[in-house]
Amino acid sequence: MEQLSPIFAALGDPTRFAIVDRLLREGELSAGEIADTAPISSPAFSRHLKVLREAGMIKKRTDKQRRLYSVRPEAVREISAWTITYREFWETSLDRLEHALNAGTKEKEEKNNNG
Repeated sequence: MEQLSPIFAALGDPTRFAIVDRLLREGELSAGEIADTAPISSPAFSRHLKVLREAGMIKKRTDKQRRLYSVRPEAVREISAWTITYREFWETSLDRLEHALNAGTKEKEEKNNNG
C-alpha cells in the first residue's frame, strides 16, 4: 500500500494523468512525442515526467539522443491488485444504494398514485 501513495499522488495531477493515459494507449514514446499532451513549457513538462518516474509509474530509457518513456507494468499491476481488493466492497455498496434508490422511487410512486 505504501508503494501506491506516490503513484496516486502523481496521477492526481491532470497533466500527469494525461501523460500516463497516452503512454498506456500508444506505448513507448519519446519526450518530444508526448510533449504535446499538455500546453505547458518544456521545463514544466520535464518536471511532470520526473514526478512520474520518481513515483515509479513510468520508466525512461535512452536510445542515442532520444529519451523514451513507457508505463511500468509493475505499477499498473499494483493499482489493479489494489482496486480488485476493494471491488467486492464497492459492488456490494453500489448494489445496496441502487436498491435503496429503487425502493424510495417505488414508495414515492405509490404515494403519488394513492394521493
